[in-house]
Amino acid sequence: MKRTMKSVIAALSMIALFAFNAAAGEVEVLHWWTSGGEAAAVQELKKMLQNEGHTWKDFAVAGGAGANAMTALKSRAVSGNPPTAAQVKGPQIQEWADLGVLTNLDDVAQAENWDPLVPKVVADIMKFNGQWVAVPVNVHRINWMWCNPEVFRKAGAKYPQTWDEFFAACEKIQKAGMIPVAFGGQPWQEATAWESIVAGVGGTDFYIKTMVRADEPSLASDTMVKVFEIFRKIKKYTDKNAPGRDWNLATAMVIKGEAGMQFMGDWAKGEFTAAGKVPGKDYDALTVPGTADAFLFNVDSFIMFEVKDAEAKKAQKAMARLILSPDFQIVFNVNKGSIPVRSGIAEEPFDAVALKSMQDFAATARTGGLMPSMAHEMAVSPAVRGAMFDVVTNFYNSSMSPQDAAQKLAMAVKEAKM
Repeated sequence: MKRTMKSVIAALSMIALFAFNAAAGEVEVLHWWTSGGEAAAVQELKKMLQNEGHTWKDFAVAGGAGANAMTALKSRAVSGNPPTAAQVKGPQIQEWADLGVLTNLDDVAQAENWDPLVPKVVADIMKFNGQWVAVPVNVHRINWMWCNPEVFRKAGAKYPQTWDEFFAACEKIQKAGMIPVAFGGQPWQEATAWESIVAGVGGTDFYIKTMVRADEPSLASDTMVKVFEIFRKIKKYTDKNAPGRDWNLATAMVIKGEAGMQFMGDWAKGEFTAAGKVPGKDYDALTVPGTADAFLFNVDSFIMFEVKDAEAKKAQKAMARLILSPDFQIVFNVNKGSIPVRSGIAEEPFDAVALKSMQDFAATARTGGLMPSMAHEMAVSPAVRGAMFDVVTNFYNSSMSPQDAAQKLAMAVKEAKM
């Protein structure tokens, strides 16, 4: 986990990379959108590209919040046969760009006026040395908590705004014979819940110090100990089948009324939408306790690998243009559960949850509460992220004390920086 992208693909042959020939007008697209709402969303892009006469070759790799897809991408790149487009996020965009293997998208960006339309905090992640090398698709909010109102009614519990209220609700739901927290015991899901607790317990400044700057004294602090204490306590209110469960199966537990709550980003809303559920009636979205003024964000994006075939280049540029087109921004994000990444999109097609997310995105950008997600590859290097994941998942699945976890977290991050 300590190795950077460069060392992982040090054997990459540039000659081999540029030698492959794509079919005329074809883009082979690597992504990890395979669940109901995600699959419906990506199909819209495929349709729009095909309507312009291009061919879409799907390279979907399920599982691991993209970890499996990144393994597949590195394998393909080392063999000299990368896909023409790949879903890649955060600091990894710059790492791929630094290898000199990506297509420059400045011509599309200028023609489509991307710079004024995409928030700077997002555009900076998509650029390398000031040039567009990736196209953002959407904005996801991470610090959501999805709730089934009927479960709460049956249990006589109220929606929580504080951690004390959260655990009081868990007690009532559990006593009523239902599962308080739908959980998927996979490292990325554990980290997703954990980083929201970091923001909820420590606040914006603490989140930035720990999850963005990876400040070692803050990682070992008493505040971090409290974060681990709350994280451990939550496990008591999950079910025995949680280990290894995929996130969308945990979401289904909330949809069916088997569980009361789930910590998950707003791609979960795509599952509710696909199931025909209505926000405010069949389900509600709350911010994780203590994070009402915070917006932990994840931006999905695509990089385009350099290709020689002229028709494949045209298809790549068409894909980039379509991704940020108003029509796609609406239809994709309505299906995916996320919000548009470009400004000027009509609000009418979006539901109450999305509208609140849009408003909070704009508000936190002004107040400083807009913060990149560590768990979803937006904040720190892969080495530091991997070190954090290891400590979090080892703590959650062992009897390690919160005090030891905080100390181990600081030490692991220190080693990862070396």
